Amino acid sequence: MNTNVNKEPGARSQEPAGRVEDTLGRPLHDLRISVTDRCNFRCTYCMPKEIFGREYQFLDRREILSFEEISRLTRVFVDQGVEKVRLTGGEPTLRRGLPKLVAMLSEIESVKDLTLTTNGSRLAELARELKEAGLDRVTVSLDSLDDAVFRAMNDVDFPVSRVLAGIDEAARVGLTPVKVNMVVKRGVNEHTVVDFARHFKGSGHIARFIEYMDVGNSNGWRLDDVVTAAQIVEMIDLEMPLEPLEPQYRGEVAGRYRYRDGSGEIGVIASVSQPFCGDCTRARISADGRLYTCLFGVIGHDLRKLLRSGKTDEEIAAFLERVWSRRTDRYSELRASETPGLPRKPEMSYIGG
Repeated sequence: MNTNVNKEPGARSQEPAGRVEDTLGRPLHDLRISVTDRCNFRCTYCMPKEIFGREYQFLDRREILSFEEISRLTRVFVDQGVEKVRLTGGEPTLRRGLPKLVAMLSEIESVKDLTLTTNGSRLAELARELKEAGLDRVTVSLDSLDDAVFRAMNDVDFPVSRVLAGIDEAARVGLTPVKVNMVVKRGVNEHTVVDFARHFKGSGHIARFIEYMDVGNSNGWRLDDVVTAAQIVEMIDLEMPLEPLEPQYRGEVAGRYRYRDGSGEIGVIASVSQPFCGDCTRARISADGRLYTCLFGVIGHDLRKLLRSGKTDEEIAAFLERVWSRRTDRYSELRASETPGLPRKPEMSYIGG
């Protein structure tokens, strides 16, 4: 039986065995693991149908890391200082047997926060099983509460009501606080920002607003389409006054604001207008086992090859330490001058958010 069931977040308290820092003094603290490159949505800013259509070749099952391989890698990363692990995709709930993987990861000492990012489409049916397996929290992607806008953005005619049902179930079983992410794109859904904030105000959930980012190569990103974090905060503050909050830890991505009436908080993720590279502590593993040290990374380091060629944990740890200790990534800070000459970046659906 999983011994972490019903533990409070942070209950896994054993200290990590080691700590590695990159060339800018940034520690390795967070690990994001993509468990599949497949998704049942075709969001226009992430997996547009024009690219990810019926003929698109997703990874073969044999190319994707097994649960045992993911668990083994996570233990190696924990020994290097990782304390927070997030499962992503694609859409991670499409991975068969996902609660089994959660149970395996929840048994790893020093993982203080085990979380999942999902589009919410299967959350109502899986929330209890995921909680019982040891998951601490969920983050749900929901780009508008306006049903017509949301259906157009996910481009598979999926209704808002089913995502909201998943959020309700996640809260009911204790996967809290639920964070609800809205990617804001000018001319598409920015007119629904205030209603979105109002809906989740006082609910115990945390609405977070994400600037439209130039991840991957398929979404037709333009700077003109970005609604900045400052503009988003201003829109909400005009109707529901806000005040800033201090970061909770180094490397926290979202800028935090609380409602002055004490009815909760929001977050804004400003990787375009206010890059946070200087404090980035995240590593990412793609579904086929490639290590990326930046969301906008170009080079992926093949961990799957190390796993399947008989390397020991110590050898994999040494490789990881070499990669991270040489890390210089600060793409968002260089975006304005460097974007035109950069090589192709991996798609969000491949590397995870």
